[in-house]
Amino acid sequence: MNTLFHSTAAVAVMAVVFLAPSRSAAQPDPSEDTKNALRAQADHFRIIHERGQQPYYKPQFDLSALPHYEPQQQVSGWIRIHGNNYLIDGRLGEYWQRAFEKFQPGAHLSFFLPTSAAALGALDYDLAEIVMSHKPSFYDLLAYERIKNFDPTEIAVVTGSYDVGGWDNSFVILVNDANPLKGITMKQLDGVFGAARDGGWVGTNWRPDLARGPEENIRTWGQLGLTGEWADKPIHVYGFSLRYNTAVDFCDRVLKGSDKWNENIHAYGNYMAPDGKRYVEADQITEAIGKDKYAIGFNRYRGEREHVKRLMLGENGPLVEHTIENVQNHSYPLGTEGYFYTSVAPGAKMDPKVREFIRFVLSQEGQAEVQRDGKFLPLTAEIVRAQLKKLP
Repeated sequence: MNTLFHSTAAVAVMAVVFLAPSRSAAQPDPSEDTKNALRAQADHFRIIHERGQQPYYKPQFDLSALPHYEPQQQVSGWIRIHGNNYLIDGRLGEYWQRAFEKFQPGAHLSFFLPTSAAALGALDYDLAEIVMSHKPSFYDLLAYERIKNFDPTEIAVVTGSYDVGGWDNSFVILVNDANPLKGITMKQLDGVFGAARDGGWVGTNWRPDLARGPEENIRTWGQLGLTGEWADKPIHVYGFSLRYNTAVDFCDRVLKGSDKWNENIHAYGNYMAPDGKRYVEADQITEAIGKDKYAIGFNRYRGEREHVKRLMLGENGPLVEHTIENVQNHSYPLGTEGYFYTSVAPGAKMDPKVREFIRFVLSQEGQAEVQRDGKFLPLTAEIVRAQLKKLP
């Protein structure tokens, strides 16, 4: 098989080696922060590599409404894919390559996938035909726009995982299990986690129409409808460190990209504990909420935990339970997606081999490989139809 891989497993080995380098007397010892960062990286790579080797879900979603892949033309050459390491930390990249090659034997994929954080830059300088990533950051997108003078073409290609850490697992809103609240709306989440703002960002566009005042802040449980002893109790807010992409994504979706957070948020980041084990932010958030009766937090879902419960969520209509079915069908408002980005100048046609590969990924055959890998979830037919319309 003509596939080139660059995986974080190799980087993990390098990171472990760097923990104990041979140094001359003239070389200073790395700082303790540097050592801890390297240890944390090595531990992260080990866990993700182990997690990637197994399917977590059996094929369970009906893909019959998706189109079959029928080549519109035979293509040849290499398609360079950069970015999201989870594509090859699991088996999905390999599965896609093998299945696509059966239809297009002249086309081959090469992968350079260290991290989504390095994805969009490859398009800036034409180092890749496709990058796979979460939504780009403000400066990632701004750099691309200033170099290319147009926006990248964005194609949703997978639904994020329900509960597999790393594979864009879905957001949940957690409260202490003593809390009687059953659910919360997206607007109420803005009131709880956000603050008054003068506007918000949509991509690189500042939108004053997304402003709101302090009267929409929600700071007590009574404002969410709880009564009795809860009515005047303060809401204690928990979440990810605001430097993490998880916090940025939550801000873009809930706080309208304003970066105006609740002034009392408790925000957590990964660190190496004194016992030498990595203490991840998701566990810190969950444990803190479990100890705080008046807590609420946003987190990535990684299975049931003691002393906390998930809230149902609603966009504008009924509240929706957080289940794997509702994440996959996108009725749950805080599911996630993984995206391909590619460069297509205004008025131009997409590279034929890129177009054929994306059409394959969006087909029954491509999404069946997503189910086979068993970590990301497949797209719905409605989302697939919307993505196919983006292909010039």
